[in-house]
Amino acid sequence: MPKKRSFDPIILICTIIMTVIGVVMVYSTSAVISMEKFKDPQFFLKRHLLWLIPGFISMIAMMRIDYRKIMKFTYPLLSLSFILLILVLIPYFGKEVGGARRWIAFGVFSFQPVELLKFTIVLFLSYSLVKRQEHIKDFVYGYLPNLIILAVFFILVLIQPDLGNVLVMFSVAFILMFVSGVKFSFLLSSILMLIPFLYMAVFNVGYRKKRIMAFLDPWSDPLGSGFQTIQSFIALGRGGFFGLGLGEGKQKLFYLPESHTDFVFSALGEELGFIGVSAVIIFFLVLILRGIRVSLRAPDLFGTYLSLGIVLTIGIQVVINMGMVTGLLPTKGLPLPFMSVGGSSLVISMASIGVLLNISEHT
Repeated sequence: MPKKRSFDPIILICTIIMTVIGVVMVYSTSAVISMEKFKDPQFFLKRHLLWLIPGFISMIAMMRIDYRKIMKFTYPLLSLSFILLILVLIPYFGKEVGGARRWIAFGVFSFQPVELLKFTIVLFLSYSLVKRQEHIKDFVYGYLPNLIILAVFFILVLIQPDLGNVLVMFSVAFILMFVSGVKFSFLLSSILMLIPFLYMAVFNVGYRKKRIMAFLDPWSDPLGSGFQTIQSFIALGRGGFFGLGLGEGKQKLFYLPESHTDFVFSALGEELGFIGVSAVIIFFLVLILRGIRVSLRAPDLFGTYLSLGIVLTIGIQVVINMGMVTGLLPTKGLPLPFMSVGGSSLVISMASIGVLLNISEHT
């Protein structure tokens, strides 16, 4: 095993820069809404900063723990994730927002179990694929056990309901299993079997069907299902090349819904323009490429799968969020990592970066 070296500073720098940009944009986009709802223009900013504390602590802690030691926590974390996903469905524990039961409330704070699950799925698959490496091309011993575990957790998340995060985790799992050597015929068969269920999950549910229709033609329902997409277009268009200036955006003034969460990228485009948007994209791209570099240079298969899974989880969420706000993908409630308001997402993302940095120390 290679000796421990210094961590990848570029990954850390990109993470800190995006986190700082996120703090600035959270305050810029939420001040008016906070004042209107809570009589405190810094309400969301204070919550975001409070979540940053455990975020940085978890990142530093995971940097100091040898990533190979995390392997022994695979099944405890899997069990904890299962318990939390059950609790979130129980009215006394789970908090319902907008018809979805995805949060467990702790006073004024809330935690989203699916954020922990996304990391846990990556950890589980990294461990399981290494353990089953000799049987990786066998359906019964190499593929089926992983498929059953994934199906159980995906069903629990769909009950919330939360199709977007299921698609993120499914994409990550598909790529990890393909890279590990699982037969493509197994993976393709699973996808073909899922297509009818996916069709029913989208077109048999009213609001999801409306989102697809709005994606195809937002102006067919400009005051309803297409409203967010159209307002996002306006925000990005108003920004132009240099932007209107920090804090000068108008769409966040009750025109663009969720401008401090799912659509923070649109607000950033309005205030910082093409220059700001390009800078953020470059930072994410550098982070992803450096993460892939860590994966390729990892000293063992577990490190390779774990680092790749972390990079894929962050990267796929970035692509979906940016695709959503630019109209390239249907609207879905997925935050932009490190930048959107959302404590559980922020903490787990930063902890995952800590693991990635630790792996980089052994490359």
